[in-house]
Amino acid sequence: MSVPTDTRTDTSSTSRPGASSGRAGPAGHDHRTARAAARAEARRRRLPLLPALLFVIVCTQVPFLLTIWYSLRSRNLLRPEGDQFVGLQNFADLFIDSTFRTAALNSVLITLGCVAVSVLLGLGLALLLDREFAGRGVVRTLLITPFLIMPVAGAMLWSISLFNPTYGLVNWLIGLIGLGPVDWTSQHPIFSILVALVWQWTPFMMLLLLAGLQSQSKDVLEAASIDGAGPLKTFLFVTLPHLRFYLELSVLLGAIYVVNTFDHIYLMTAGGPGTASANLPFYIYQRAFLGFDIGQSAAMGVVTVIATIVISLLALRLIFRSINSKEQS
Repeated sequence: MSVPTDTRTDTSSTSRPGASSGRAGPAGHDHRTARAAARAEARRRRLPLLPALLFVIVCTQVPFLLTIWYSLRSRNLLRPEGDQFVGLQNFADLFIDSTFRTAALNSVLITLGCVAVSVLLGLGLALLLDREFAGRGVVRTLLITPFLIMPVAGAMLWSISLFNPTYGLVNWLIGLIGLGPVDWTSQHPIFSILVALVWQWTPFMMLLLLAGLQSQSKDVLEAASIDGAGPLKTFLFVTLPHLRFYLELSVLLGAIYVVNTFDHIYLMTAGGPGTASANLPFYIYQRAFLGFDIGQSAAMGVVTVIATIVISLLALRLIFRSINSKEQS
């Protein structure tokens, strides 16, 4: 008599690894598929930016690389046979060029003077416009007008109509109080350029700072008033810290634009008397298009661009630091 045996086998131990691997396989595949889909989506999102990126590279980086190449060569259009590689000699010659040092100093003076005065005047005008009064829209439009005028037209307006030593409006006004005529652009060239630039850039600063004032929370101002803070304390301890980001942005943008000033110097003083009012862009123009010294002018351009980038990066770090501190607070 045979004893029946149980032929069933315990498959639990053998089926679990297979089952777990079967589950892990599709999960890993799904994870890889999701990552591939995310990368494809990121590429699709960046694709519309590709034409703009190519345009920027072609219009800015390629010319800059060519400028670096020219700065390493002794290249003068009047002596084409002398074109040769000289390495860093053009850069070494810059720092013994007294005119280059004068132009660099003038660039710093014009930029700092224009930005500082424009920011202060713009802040004052923004505070005046940040309140209700009759005709505020008309006043704001009139104050913005100088910024909308082309720089060439503005420079000619100041040079011919206002600062002309014979029939200029400024000399007529000072003549009313018994003062003699002044040849402003010859006797005070840097001052004349600064006045014209401040007139042009003050509206820009005013708009930026007015936007900052109008973004200020009214509840905070009311709380300061309830706590007994007067107008001066409210401005110093509430409004001014709020405007820090807008002030830094105004200084950064103003410095970037003003350091590249060319129109006012070319039309008002032509860099004179001599080279007393020449800044870096104007001196580069003189060396390239009047002296035909491509190597030296390219070296000056490279130094100017690098200095501007370094200063801009430092300013941007300050701006981002203030943004982060404001978000954390």
